[in-house]
Amino acid sequence: MTAPHDPALASPPPRNRKRTFGVYIGRFEPPHQAHLLVMLEALEQVQKLIVVIGSARAARNTKNPFTAEERQEVITAMLLEAGAARSRFCFVQVRDSFYNEGLWLSEVQRGVAEHTRGSTDIALIGHLKDESSYYLRSFPAWEFIPTHVISPLSATDVRKAYFEDRLEDVQGMVPPAVHAFLTAFRQMPEYAELRTEYDYLREYRAAWRDAPFPPVFVTADAVVTRSGHVLVVRLAGLPGRGRLAMPGGFLQPDETLLACAARRTSSETGLGEAVDLAAKVRSQAVFDHPGRSQRGRTVTHAFHFDLGIGQLPVLKAAEGAAEAFWMPFSQALAQPELFFEDHHAIIEHFLLRG
Repeated sequence: MTAPHDPALASPPPRNRKRTFGVYIGRFEPPHQAHLLVMLEALEQVQKLIVVIGSARAARNTKNPFTAEERQEVITAMLLEAGAARSRFCFVQVRDSFYNEGLWLSEVQRGVAEHTRGSTDIALIGHLKDESSYYLRSFPAWEFIPTHVISPLSATDVRKAYFEDRLEDVQGMVPPAVHAFLTAFRQMPEYAELRTEYDYLREYRAAWRDAPFPPVFVTADAVVTRSGHVLVVRLAGLPGRGRLAMPGGFLQPDETLLACAARRTSSETGLGEAVDLAAKVRSQAVFDHPGRSQRGRTVTHAFHFDLGIGQLPVLKAAEGAAEAFWMPFSQALAQPELFFEDHHAIIEHFLLRG
C-alpha cells in the first residue's frame, strides 16, 4: 500500500541549487574584508543578494561614522572591484529601533519585500557568533544559510585603528575600494569632528578604568511638549556637539529623578523659571539599552512634561546648550539624523503614544 503524501515528509530541495534571493544584514561601519568574503560566498548560493544596511538615518558618531548612503556606495564599489555584476545585488536601509524590535523587523521585512515581489524563496546569510547575532533567529520564514567565512575581524577593530592613526592596519583589514573611501574621508571636516569626539570618549572612559566595578551612570531627561512642539537643545560640547537633544543630565546624589529632569531643563533652557514642571508630568519611562551611550553604561529616566496648548514660552539657552528652541512634532519625528544618541527614539516613544 502506498503511504499518503505528507508535505512535511517531502524531500528538501537540493542544497546546491541557487536560492532566488539572499539577505545579508549588517551595519558595515565600515565594510571590511570578512564582509566582502561573506557577500561573495552568498552570491555563489543565491541569484540576487539583498544587503540590509542598519543604523540608517542616524547622526554621525564614532560608532556610526558613515551615513547609509556612503556605506551603500562603498559596498557597491568593493563588490564591483571584486568582479560581482551590478545586477546581482541591491540594498535596503533600515533605522535602529532600540526600544521597538517589532518596528525594526517590519522595516527589514518591508524593504526586502520590495525587492522579492512576492517570492518566498529567500535565504538569510550570516554567522551565529554571539548574542549580537540574535536577529538571525528573527526571520523564521527565510531559510538560514550559515556562512563558511569565520573571521575574528570586526568593524570595531577597523574603527579603532582608523581613529588611532594605525593606517597600515586599516589597509590590511578592508578591501581597496573601502580603503580609498576611508583615506578620502580623513580629509573631510566630518572626520576631524569625529576624531575629536573619539579622543574625548577615550579619555572619558579611561578616567573610570580603575573603578572597582564597571560604572553605571544614571541620568534624567525631559520631553517637554506644548501646542504640537517639543523642546530641544543643540549641544554645545562633547560628546554630540551640534546635535539635538532633550534637556537632561546626570543625577546628583541628593536629588530625585524628577527633580533632576526639572533642574536640567531649567538650567539649559530657562523654562523652569516660569513653569512648574513637576506638576506637568504626563508619563515617564526608563530607557536602558546597553549600547545607548558611548560614554559607558548609562540608564536614563525620561519624563514627558505636557504643558498643554497656548503660546510657546520664551527660552534662553544656557549650561551646555548652544541653542534651545521649540521644534514642531512633524519636523522632530521626520529627522532622526539630527539627534544625539537615542534621543530621537525617546522623543518618538512619547509623541507616538499621545
